[in-house]
Parts: sequence; C-alpha cells; structure tokens
Amino acid sequence: MPQGLEPILINAAKIFAIANALMASVAILTWIERRLSAIIQFRLGPNRVGPAGLFQPLADGIKFFMKEETIPADARKGVFIIAPFIALVSALTAFAVIPIGTQIEIAGRVIDLVILDLDGGLLVALAASSLGVYGIVCAGWASNSKYALMGGLRASAQMISYELALGLSIVGVLSVSGTLRPTEIVALQAGSPWQWNIFGGGWQLLGFMIFMVAGYAETNRLPFDMPEAESELVAGYHTEYSSMKFSMFFMAEYIAMITISGMAVTLFLGGYLTGIPALDTMGGILGALIQIGTFVTKVGFFLILFVWVRWTLPRFRYDQLMDLGWKRLFPLALLNLLVTALLVAFDIV
Repeated sequence: MPQGLEPILINAAKIFAIANALMASVAILTWIERRLSAIIQFRLGPNRVGPAGLFQPLADGIKFFMKEETIPADARKGVFIIAPFIALVSALTAFAVIPIGTQIEIAGRVIDLVILDLDGGLLVALAASSLGVYGIVCAGWASNSKYALMGGLRASAQMISYELALGLSIVGVLSVSGTLRPTEIVALQAGSPWQWNIFGGGWQLLGFMIFMVAGYAETNRLPFDMPEAESELVAGYHTEYSSMKFSMFFMAEYIAMITISGMAVTLFLGGYLTGIPALDTMGGILGALIQIGTFVTKVGFFLILFVWVRWTLPRFRYDQLMDLGWKRLFPLALLNLLVTALLVAFDIV
C-alpha cells in the first residue's frame, strides 16, 4: 500500500465507524426515550415489535423509507431539500474532534481514538454545532409556511441568546487548561476524579451547570423546544417535511444531544478517564476498551438526563426563555469567568 494512502484509509475507516456508531446510537436512544417516557407516564411504551419493543426503531426506519416524499408547491425547492442535510452534517462534524480514548493498536498500527486531533479542535466543534441552526432557519424560510418560518426565527433567536453563555462557560475551562485541543484537556484531568475540571481540577461546577442548560437550549430540547412548540406551531420548522427529510432533522437532533453530552464529558468530567490511575494507564486493547466504555457510560448518563428532563419539565414561555438566557445565564457565565481568572491569576488552579 502506498505510504501516503494509508493515513487517508485509516481516517476514512474512523469516520465510517464513528458515523455508523452515532446512527446506531440514535436508534437505541429513540427506543430508550419512548420506554423511559412510558415509565414516567405509567404506560407500557413500545412492546409489540420484537422483545420489549427493541425492533421498533427498525420498523420506524422502514416506515420513513416507504412514506411519500412531499414538497410544497410554493416552497423554495433547492433550499428546502438541502436544509436537513445541513442540520445532519453539522451535527456529525462536531463530534469529529471529541476523543473517545487515547490509542489502540490494530495489526501493528497505532490508531488515535479521535478523528481530528487539532490544536483548535474545540473551535471546530463549536463552529460545526453552530451551523446546525442554519439548516433550521433555511427549512423555515424555504417551506413557505407561517408555522415553519416562525419556528426558524425562534431557533435563530434562541441560538444567539444561549450561544454566548455556552461559549463563556467553555472559556473558563480553557483558562484553566491553557489549550484548545480536546485530547490535552482530557489528559490534564488525569488522576483521581477530584482532578476533573468540574471539581478541584478547575473549580468549574458553575460553568458546567451553565454549559448544560445552554446545551439543552442549543439542541432545542424541552423545556427549550420553542422552534417546534407543537401546541403553537404544529411542528415548527419541519411542519412541511416528510419521509427521509423529516427523519434527517430527527437524527440531527439526537446526534446533537450526543455531541453536547460528549463535549460536557470531555471538558468537565475527565472524558474517557475512569479516575482510577491503574485503569487509565493500562495499555493494549483492554485499556482502549475500558476508555471507550467509560466515555460511552458517561455520555449515556447525560443522554438519560436529556430524556428525563424532557418528560418532567414543562415548556418555557418565549419571554421566560429569553429572560433566562440574557438576564440569568449570561451574567452567571461572566461571573464564572471572572472567578476563574482570579483563581488562575493566584495560581490556585
């Protein structure tokens, strides 16, 4: 094999594996959400297709493939078609810089367990995740529907309101770590769990809480699902979408949830580190599997939390949503940044 071709093939294999893992995670997550929501509401949930309804996501996927593809007569067809692709690709791209482990050796080749290990990797993740709102805005505008347009406008206003708080909460971690490379941010949290940034490693508990609330708003999940708001806007920005285009918006939302959870774990909770030095320094395939399992477990906890919050809290009114973003989270994020700057200046962290 030509020497220059090997890294390209390895990266292509990593992209293929991660993308398919994310798609499979979406299917699993839809089943978990329906089952957990049923438990919360004292219902049974999916229990017909396969044991305990486990094949229900497969049945839903087949249904999406078979449903009729409709495009409104007065829609801007080009933008209408490309909008769900923008939302899905941006959600997938943001995950590319999140490390799920250090390295693994396969057939004598050492492979990094991250697709892109960049100096400015965190900026790439933030930029890619921010592009997702363009897919929503384009869908709202191109549908030529008042409901869809209102949903797109709400999404853009919501993104602007909460992106500031989310970005400032991350700056606190960057001030402590001194790097924008996600792999280095995780490595600096090695040791006991006390060394994680949320605890004594960076004293970023407030920053973590701000990040999570802003992350819920960025993914348009309840109680921040104003761009959809079924009781007001039918289905918001994807009112006119059907078949696979609707399912792409659906997948983009769940992948964005996984990405936000992965970023929270990487920045604040030690990433793939267990907090047990003997396990974190273990080499070989077993060590890599422990790291991947640790990362998946931590992310899974936050995904369960996403579902739990959705089926527990009511939707905010729009004025409450704006009030929380500008009058509560933004000042708290500035306060967290000020305190972090003082801690770094006096060499406390």
